[in-house]
Amino acid sequence: MNRKNLFVFVAFLALFFTTSFTINASQIGDPWTADQLMEPQTLVTIIKAGKGNALPVILNIGSVEAIKGAISTGPVSEPDGLAELKKQLKGIKKDKLIVIYCGCCPLFKCPNVRPAFKELTAAGFTNIKVLNLKKNLQTDWVDKNYPMQDVR
Repeated sequence: MNRKNLFVFVAFLALFFTTSFTINASQIGDPWTADQLMEPQTLVTIIKAGKGNALPVILNIGSVEAIKGAISTGPVSEPDGLAELKKQLKGIKKDKLIVIYCGCCPLFKCPNVRPAFKELTAAGFTNIKVLNLKKNLQTDWVDKNYPMQDVR
């Protein structure tokens, strides 16, 4: 292989590896839009305001600790967790604010959030937010001393 061809080949490999491993949410096929992400501090503010009916339904759809006021369903990527999610949705108004989170791992690779979001959408819920836990619940919530469920 001559120098020119080698250069082109190396340039191609460099381009291939930098573009094929740069993944963003739209490439994964996230079912939510950017405005359906909720930053943790926003949820903290809502929880601390604590205004009865204004509080969202917070669903812990994974297997980690629970944020204050959250309803735990278990991992929604498993049949029992998905069944529990469906059960918990009964009686909730379709326009009620629902915040879902897992927190087992970074949001972009979470096995539970996408199935939960899709189930909520299919069930007709229109005000769904995904808690934007970029690393995990421990780092993005617990370590910041944000409100957690009382453990007794």
